Parts: sequence; C-alpha cells; structure tokens
Amino acid sequence: MGEHYGFIGIGSMGLPMAGRLLDAGHALTVFDARAEAMAPLVAKGAKRAGSVRDVAAAAETVFMSLPTPDVVEKVATGPGGIAEGGKVRILVDLSTTGPRVTQALAQALAGKGIALVDSPVSGGVGGAQKGTLAVMVACERGLYQRLLPALEVIGKVFFVGDRPGLGQTMKLCNNLLSAAAMAISSEAMVLGVKAGLDPQVMCDVINAGSGANTAVRDKFPRSIIPRRFDYGFQTGLMYKDVKLCVEEAEAMGVPMWVASAVRNLWLDAQRQLGPASDFTRVVTLIEERAGVEVRKQGGQG
Repeated sequence: MGEHYGFIGIGSMGLPMAGRLLDAGHALTVFDARAEAMAPLVAKGAKRAGSVRDVAAAAETVFMSLPTPDVVEKVATGPGGIAEGGKVRILVDLSTTGPRVTQALAQALAGKGIALVDSPVSGGVGGAQKGTLAVMVACERGLYQRLLPALEVIGKVFFVGDRPGLGQTMKLCNNLLSAAAMAISSEAMVLGVKAGLDPQVMCDVINAGSGANTAVRDKFPRSIIPRRFDYGFQTGLMYKDVKLCVEEAEAMGVPMWVASAVRNLWLDAQRQLGPASDFTRVVTLIEERAGVEVRKQGGQG
C-alpha cells in the first residue's frame, strides 16, 4: 500500500514526476493554477484539490515543483499557502530557488512545525519521464531516509547535506555547467559548420574526444540539428538559474569571470528570443551573425 502525498505544480517537470508517484501506487492530491494541467493525473486516479491550502490540509507530505523563487515563496508561505494547510508536516521542494531563499523559507516553515526538504532535480523532461533525474537532497538525515522510497521513484537520489540550501547550491553549480556547455558548444558548432564540417560528424568526434559535454551529446543531435528546438526547457529559466548562481557566488566572494559571460549571453537570448522560447534556440543568435545554420548536410546556409 502506497503513501498519500500532495503535489503542487503540474508543469512540464511536475506532471511526469507526479505521474511516476501515481504509477508506483501512491495516492496523490494535486493542485495547479491551470485546471487543465491536472486533468491527466486526475484521469489516472489523483484527487483534484481546489487550492494550495487544500493540498496541505489533505497530506502530511507535500511535493512542489514551481518555476521561480517568488512563486515558491508565495505558494509556501503566502496567503492561502502551504503553511496554512494544517495537516502538512513535510514540504519537499523540487524547485530551483537558490540557497538564500531556501534557507529563509526553511526557517519560516519551521515556525509552523513544517520541515522543508531542499530537493532540486536535474535531467530535464526526459529524465522526469524515465525516472532518471538527479535528485539532490539536503535535510536532516532521518527525514531523508523516510522520504527515500518516494524520491527513488523520481530518479537517482543523492544526499548532499543536512542543511536546506545545500541542495540548491549543488543544483546551481550543475546548471551553470549545463548553461555554459550550451553556450560554448553553440559557438564551436557554428564555427565548424561555417568552415564546412558536417554537424553530426562534429558531434560524433566531440563526444568521443575531450570536448564531450551534455549539449553536444543530447541537445544538438536531438533538437538543434533536426531544427526542432523542442528540448523542453525555457530560455528564461536557464537565465534565471545562471543569474542565481552568479549572485550566490558574488555573495560568497567566489570569482565568476566565465560564468558572468555565460549569464550575459543568456540574458541576451532572453531579450531576443523571449523567456518562453526553448533554450536550444540560443544557437540561432550565433547562426544569424555567422550566416549559417547547424542542420543536416544538404540544407544549410
């Protein structure tokens, strides 16, 4: 017999994660600001809640997967938020907010008798669907052991520390590397294509060599070379993550020369392509200046 959990935030990541919990035999009470987002889970047996507070009144353990720090704070501690639910005692935050927001949130929730589990994830929509996400957990060790069976449904679980905020720092370091890989790989691939190289051959060589990275391994073959631009992660969220990382580093006195350049590129991408654009479209900014497209041979500019 499974546990009864709450789940708030049924977006591109929340939907597959919540679906996996249902498939594993757990009961779910769900809420999203968009009623249509809940429909696939309700069809699988989840209970639709009328509000955030209703979820927190129905389940002792609530998961949330939300896009930005301000939304996380509003849902957790704002009027009608999780803190007012009554039944909830554990809040598992799968979002990316940055360590300072998470630490403040943990303190505010502790005053209400609610333990915050700092548990951001990485691996994209595909990882969420397959249950292969990297799950970075920071909380008291006993709480981690209690939640481990549910978290293992979502992905590969790593205990990164016993203080909320350490999971966020781990996630920001990871996403900085992902954002930098996408940025520099776009420049390298456009350079190679303009010189006359086949982009798929470039990917094959780089992935077998010392330049291997996640952008060339996954993003270029799947979304860029076929010109689909459908990887499933938004430009605005990539910029948010890099911006958060640089801000945290500056607050700790850690130099971020390369990261600052990466942040500026993603800021430019957000301005030119829009925050809702697929983040793989960042390559088009470089393509336009170079006068070529990174596509299958025979159809490039």
